Amino acid sequence: MGLMDFIKKQFIDILEWTESGDGVLAWRYPMADNEIQYGGSLTVRESQMAVFVNEGKVADVFGPGMYKLTTQTLPVLTYLKNWDKLFASPFKSDVYFFSTRQQIDQRWGTSQPVTIRDKDFGAVRLRAFGNFAYRITDPKLFHTEISGTRDRYTTEDLDGQLRGMMLQHISDAVASSGVPFLDLAANQIEFAQALKAATAGSFEAIGLKLESVTVQNVSLPEELQKILDQKIGMGMVGNDMGKFMQYQTAQAIPAMAQGVGQGSGGGLAGDAMGLGAGMAMGQVLAQQMGSAMAQANAASAAAAVPAPAAPAMTADQVMATLEKLGDLKAKGILTDEEFAAKKADLLAKL
Repeated sequence: MGLMDFIKKQFIDILEWTESGDGVLAWRYPMADNEIQYGGSLTVRESQMAVFVNEGKVADVFGPGMYKLTTQTLPVLTYLKNWDKLFASPFKSDVYFFSTRQQIDQRWGTSQPVTIRDKDFGAVRLRAFGNFAYRITDPKLFHTEISGTRDRYTTEDLDGQLRGMMLQHISDAVASSGVPFLDLAANQIEFAQALKAATAGSFEAIGLKLESVTVQNVSLPEELQKILDQKIGMGMVGNDMGKFMQYQTAQAIPAMAQGVGQGSGGGLAGDAMGLGAGMAMGQVLAQQMGSAMAQANAASAAAAVPAPAAPAMTADQVMATLEKLGDLKAKGILTDEEFAAKKADLLAKL
């Protein structure tokens, strides 16, 4: 090296990093052609660690504190360079600082439904999202596996990889938690703990610690949600098939009304579906009409049998009978004339 080159060269006597902005995980100290002054100081603040790299090899790792850079504080670097204890010249080495504070509010979520095995429904495709937090705990491993020689490495650079780790372990988390899908929404904390346990090993493999995981929402795709709603409806009516048919008819009426309003452009498939729904509704209406007719016939037969000993009807009884006859009229079982005649008979008894 010539004299002028030596004069131009600057010697660094203080190495430190003041984080600027959020999301920076690793930062390389700008060395250029500079060399570190022997006996200079290294300041590593709380929530930081520093790594010395010499000739492509990690020489030393420093935690929080202030260090005087000598052959005593850099024993591995001394070994690599074959320095003796009297060596006191400037040296060249790359220095990387790493942020070890928690990186919070990192988002994860399913862009597409994830298929899981559920003990109630079998195979289920679900959607879920939440957030997580992590920190660097092994900067040497993180440097060799992830950040490498880049000048700056951020949470944004790592985001896609970590999201993928979270998503690939959702099935494992659901299986290990033993919580059925229907209970996941009510046990989101348990689900989050299972997801954290299933994913933590993947984070540790690259020098990270998964600090926390939250699950904010668990849902089914729309088509499966409709099936679940039907199952819930069946559970509400129990084993009563008559009530279930009423439930199905009530669900079909809006769709049928919409189809009628849109005309006959639905083709044969639409006509067939409308016919099927109409038959189901007709069966229900027929059952209801038959039941109502039986009640009406019973009432008529009872009225035809003379009962001289029976006391006169009270006003409350007359009103109750009128209400029943009104229901029969509304259902089309009694005509307006029949209803008027019976109404007149009942009012005459008051």
